[in-house]
Amino acid sequence: MGLALLGIILGRILPSTWPTRLGKFLFWVGIPISIVAFLRRTDLSGQIWVAPAIAYLAIFLGAFLAWLGIKGQAYLTNSLPQSSTQGSLILAAMVGNTGYLGFPITLAMVGKEYFAWALFYDLLGTLFGAYGLGVLIAAKFGNQGQNQWQMAKAIIINPALWSFGFGLIFRTISIPHVVEVTLETLAWCVLAASLVLMGMRLSSLSSWYKVKPALSSVVIKMLVVPLMLGSILPLFGVTGGAAQVVVLQMAMPPAFGTLILAETFDLDRDLAVTALGIGAMVLLVTLPIWLSLF
Repeated sequence: MGLALLGIILGRILPSTWPTRLGKFLFWVGIPISIVAFLRRTDLSGQIWVAPAIAYLAIFLGAFLAWLGIKGQAYLTNSLPQSSTQGSLILAAMVGNTGYLGFPITLAMVGKEYFAWALFYDLLGTLFGAYGLGVLIAAKFGNQGQNQWQMAKAIIINPALWSFGFGLIFRTISIPHVVEVTLETLAWCVLAASLVLMGMRLSSLSSWYKVKPALSSVVIKMLVVPLMLGSILPLFGVTGGAAQVVVLQMAMPPAFGTLILAETFDLDRDLAVTALGIGAMVLLVTLPIWLSLF
């Protein structure tokens, strides 16, 4: 909360170019460093490959429930939201901020031992869900389907995926203790900076008039899906700290990637922005709930 609040303050007093520059630095340098650093201390044994499978379940369930809600509204009110609004509603309900926000929260709440669960959930689940299924949905409901190649390119050149592969190899290499400590310190600084960046981006949100429809997507994304899938995690053999990480990742607010998709495919940008803001505030309430239940 303190780091996000600092970001909100900085976002209001610094030039508007700073969040973009910080975001690019974290994307190309910071987050890859943190992935390599934390992978060295992470336990990769057990059923860790279940994490991306659960991520896809959460993504599909969120999209289905949002679609069901849209159809239910149409049946009860005899009116259907605009196509662009439908697309933003579905995206906000299915894709969560499992990287910039999910990584620091799971590390702080559960610890480094289970970081790989969060990593696999994000890089092998959310990333492809957002720029795979998310692109298909955005193209269907939007007006700029010709930009699908740009979205595919975003996956191919994503430095987090490349650092993930390098980190797996780097785990087996012995390095001096001082270098190890320095690398880990840098990784924690990067995660702190990502929370500041979240605050800086939230400070620029000004559109709040679509609270009601945005809230429906946030409820699906942050309450219904984590509760439904979290309750059956033992059936997948996921318990303890691993279950906590997976539930926290499922319960993250809508991702900033949904806004990127909304802008790229000409969806309802105001709805996407409102969902981001509401989700960040709702997290303050839901986070202790999930930690208590699991």
